[in-house]
This record gives sequence, C-alpha cells and structure tokens, in this order.
Amino acid sequence: LESAITTIVDFEDSASTVSNAEKIHAYRNYLGLMKRELSTTFTKGGETITRSLNEDKVCTDIHGEKFSLAGTSLTLVRHVGIHMTTGIVSNLDDSPIPEGILDAMVTSLIALHDIKIKANSKKGSIYIVKPKLHGPEEVKFTMELFGLVEKALSLKTNTLKIGVMDEERRTTLNLKSCIHEAKSRIIFINTGFLDRTGDEIHTSMMAGAMRCKDLIKEEAWYSAYEPNNVSTGLDCGLFKKAQIGKGMWAQPDQMRQMLDNKMVHLEAGASCSWVPSPTAATLHATHYHRFDVFKKQKELLANQQHPNQDDLLVIPFLRIEEQMPKEKIINEINNNAQSILGYVVKWINQGIGCSKVQDINHVGLMEDRATLRISSQHMANWLHHGMCSKEEVNKAFEEMAVIVDDQNKYDPSYLPLAPNYDSFAYKASIALAFEGMSQPNGYTEAILIKYRRKFLEAN
Repeated sequence: LESAITTIVDFEDSASTVSNAEKIHAYRNYLGLMKRELSTTFTKGGETITRSLNEDKVCTDIHGEKFSLAGTSLTLVRHVGIHMTTGIVSNLDDSPIPEGILDAMVTSLIALHDIKIKANSKKGSIYIVKPKLHGPEEVKFTMELFGLVEKALSLKTNTLKIGVMDEERRTTLNLKSCIHEAKSRIIFINTGFLDRTGDEIHTSMMAGAMRCKDLIKEEAWYSAYEPNNVSTGLDCGLFKKAQIGKGMWAQPDQMRQMLDNKMVHLEAGASCSWVPSPTAATLHATHYHRFDVFKKQKELLANQQHPNQDDLLVIPFLRIEEQMPKEKIINEINNNAQSILGYVVKWINQGIGCSKVQDINHVGLMEDRATLRISSQHMANWLHHGMCSKEEVNKAFEEMAVIVDDQNKYDPSYLPLAPNYDSFAYKASIALAFEGMSQPNGYTEAILIKYRRKFLEAN
C-alpha cells in the first residue's frame, strides 16, 4: 500500500547535534539520501538486516504499457529555528553564526545532487520545513534567506520551497499574513500542538497559573487553533496546492488505537498527518482510502465557517472552581518531573533527540524537545505562582529519577540518575524547571546543549 508520501529528515527537535562531529554526521546522512547512497545494517530479532533506498517500482498497466511509481518518499528537510546558533562556523569576531542560515546553505548545497538527477523532486525543488516561526516578519526573513541561498548556488528563483509550522502563538494569530509572505514557495502549513502549548504557557507565564497539563487541550484556544489552520489554509488557496497538516501520533505501540482515532484529522480537513513509523504510515494510508479529504475541503470552502478568532486568545488558566488538593498537585509535578528526566537523560548521556520514552504509567510515547518544552514550562509556571514549592519539586525529581532508572534498567548503555543526583543529565533536568521562566519562548535547547557539551567534554 503506497504510504508515507512525504518524509521529513529532521535537524531540529528530534535531533541532538551538539558537537561539530554530530552536526557533520547529520549532514552526511542527508547527503547519502540526496545521492541515493545511504544504507544501514542492524540486527533485529537475531537477524541481520540491511536497509537502503528503494528503486522506483516499474508496473504494467491494463494496456500492457509500462510505467513507474516512486519507490521512496518525497524527502523534506527540517532546519533548526532561527533562534539557534552554532560554533561550527564562526563570524570574523569568532562569535557563533545562526545555525538556521548554515542549515539553509548546506542542505541546499547537498540537494544539488538531487536536482541534477531529479530522483527526489521530479520538479527540481528543494523542500524545507521551517519550525519555530513567530509571525510574518520571521517568515519574511526566511524567504529573503532562501533567495540569497538560491543566488549563491545559481538556482532558479523559488527552487527552495517552505513548509510553515504553525506552532507559535504569533504565527497562529497572523497565519494569513505568514502564508502571504511565503506565497510563492509554500508547500504546507501544519499545526504542532506540543510546541504551540509550550508557547501558550510561556507567553502568559506571568498572568497566572495554568491548568493541569492534560486539561490545557480542552480550552477554547485549542478548539479554535486546529480549525483555524485548516480554514485559513483553504482561504489562501492551498486546496490541492499544498498540504494542510495535523500533528504526530505519539504512541508507536498503540497502532489499533491509531487506526480507530486518527481518521479525525481527515474529517477536520487535513490532507496530511504525522506518524512515528513506516508501519503507522501504512495503516494511516488506509484512512485516505476510506475518507475523501478533498471532498471535505470543498465542503469547508463552500460553508465558509471560521472559528471565533477571539477564542485563540483565551488563556488556559487554572479555574477558580477547580479544587487542587495537595495530592493532585504532587501528582502533576511528579508527572512533569518524570517526563523531563525520561527524555533528558537520553539526550544528554546518549545524544538521542527522539525516542520512545515511557511515561509515568509506563506507556511508551514518542518524545522530542516539544514535549520537554511543555513539561518544563508547566513546572516553571506552577513554581512562579506558588502552586508548588522548590522543595516539593526537588523531591519529585529525586523520586522520579528512581522510576526512570528502573524503566531503563535493560539498556546496557544507560547511566543512572540515582542515587547521587549529580549527573549532567540530572542537573539539566532541574535547570529546565527552575530556569524555565527565563528561557527565550520557553525553548529547551540552550540548557540541553550546555549540559550535553559538559558531558562530551567529560567523556
């Protein structure tokens, strides 16, 4: 079953590329894809398996004529956000340069291999996903950057295409203007609930305590956020011109549940939706055979129904009538502490940016920096507004470290957090909670990179 029509090579939230060697390794992987040479060998179930890129599939139609279907997904590449810097290349004063500029130049240079043979893009385009954009000004900056890259590499204007992530509050509120800035290059818009929640918390950090993490999604802002993305995209002419996407299915072991539930993304008008594995992609492809998403989009265009824009501004504050006994507060900070530790310990000690991490109930979830952003910002918010004390948070981290250690006991390369509580991974986790309020937009990268560097230097 043809599935995973598009695939993203990620340099951002699911990657950990702190050292120069790690960043170069990531670029080299992308080079292998663009040159059609990348392969890997690993052992699974006692069997040695080699994976490489498929050749196109040659078929014969009912008239006896041969035709070909792509054997591989259309590859997109996600750059880091424009707030990131890197020392792999320095300015004349030895200061680091913006990492997103380096990504734009290097990945486009790499993609020249494909433009020559048109194996990935049949149209000779380079498809770039740009995250963490805050409003039309930052989209405009990115468009200007793409133009400069094209000029430097002697590429045709608009060779570099963009997928705009609608995952920051200012972009959501100005989405039509963002699309306008990217109108000649846009290939998708996509919601990102996890980052969007993190920004929702951080933007209103000083205004009051937020609801429990699992209740934030029940608020008016979220009910307006998802349909606003679809209706705005359709209003701007993206129908059959660009993907309108929804977020990741984060439970890679719950495929039956995904098959039952992920149809709702299509029913909401999304022509694209993220999944965590090839198996999930194939199962999700069946939804598109069962539901006509383009028919749905036509209906939405005809009805001209739009969510209430004021709802997008409703802040998910803890409600006065919500009773928060101490036990419930402790459960919430335990949940956040366990989530932070479970992800950070692999990021710092093993350089793993995205993996299946067990939650406090031992359910495996796909975690990346976006989920970390929510947990750390939520804990920082509750600390600031006196919902919990510094002592309670420290106690939660120590108790959850024991649980995280137990969840990873069968990993031979795992380095425990307890009982010393003085590892770089543990210190990074604590810093994310206690310093979360001062991190730009609540992003976690600065703290993660700081402690990953310390770990690499010490080892």
